[in-house]
Amino acid sequence: MEIKRVVLRHLKMDLLNPFTTSVGTEVDKDFILVEIESKSGVSGWAESVASLTPLYHDETVQTNWHMMTDFLIPLLLREPIHHPDDLAERFRSVRGNVMAKAALEGAIWDLYARENGMSLSKALGGTKEKIEVGISIGIQESEKALLQKVEESVEKGFKRIKIKIKPGWDYNILRAIRKEFPDVPMMADANSAYTLQDIDQLKALDEFNLTMIEQPLGNDDIIDHSLLQAKLNTPICLDESIHSAEDARKAIHLGSCKIINIKIGRVGGLSEAKKIHDLCQQHDVPVWCGGMLEAGIGRAHNVAITTLPNFTLPGDTAGSSHYWSQDIISPEVEVQDGYIYVPKGLGIGYEPNLALINRFTLNRSTLE
Repeated sequence: MEIKRVVLRHLKMDLLNPFTTSVGTEVDKDFILVEIESKSGVSGWAESVASLTPLYHDETVQTNWHMMTDFLIPLLLREPIHHPDDLAERFRSVRGNVMAKAALEGAIWDLYARENGMSLSKALGGTKEKIEVGISIGIQESEKALLQKVEESVEKGFKRIKIKIKPGWDYNILRAIRKEFPDVPMMADANSAYTLQDIDQLKALDEFNLTMIEQPLGNDDIIDHSLLQAKLNTPICLDESIHSAEDARKAIHLGSCKIINIKIGRVGGLSEAKKIHDLCQQHDVPVWCGGMLEAGIGRAHNVAITTLPNFTLPGDTAGSSHYWSQDIISPEVEVQDGYIYVPKGLGIGYEPNLALINRFTLNRSTLE
């Protein structure tokens, strides 16, 4: 693939509803949209999942823009690319900045699939024609409001309900849900809100038959999680702690978790996500795809990676209409009875809606 130009766009889109976790509330979404055009005239697309503020991760929209324009894109344009897997080595001299790298690599994967006449899911080695969909419900203003959200989600057929928790919004809330919905598959996501001093509080959650508790302890920890997992019957799922296949190997070796959440941006791209998937499959550790409030293009990448066989748990990739009044792809991502049917078109299988993209664009830069 010979690259002609890279176009970066800073977009801002309003969420349909505020989304609250233990680290804060989001009412809109700023993100970078990446378009990479080859000399053959074909474009590949991807999103950076970095936010405006470094609350979930240390990267931001502004730092991603800087790293891409000043360091990563010059490396990308230096010579032709034979396969998307090659980018990891080309970017190796730049430490960290995994979300910036993932956005560029994702656009190259889409471009590679389109130029080779296949879907992104097939290019990645995916085998599924449909994927199970779960939903993530943020912290609500009241127990009643939360139960209403859960009821709506169950009626829509979502295969798993994820509940955001924090100290003071955990045991009683999960007990109330279990009373009303005794059989619904449910997990709790703490976003690093607890410490080892909260072992008894977390162990009390065993009674609710949760599929998992996601990232209860420090965002960079695998040691304390191993001590906690030994005390819990409920499987721990690691999210923020896993940035690479090497991190996943260490966590599995230490017994820090029984499940791993793979987010493409957090691990540095689709190629590394595949490596984590393969490693977990070898060790019988199930994986699932987490969400970062992506717009349609990022959501399409999540659909594609979830077609790999060891993604055996429902992910967070709900349909476009759950988050946006209008998404930036055509057609939008749709959920039918708790499933998303994998598109068979070239690349991500959805076409960017340039009119809407232009409407939401705050800033644009082209590098050749």
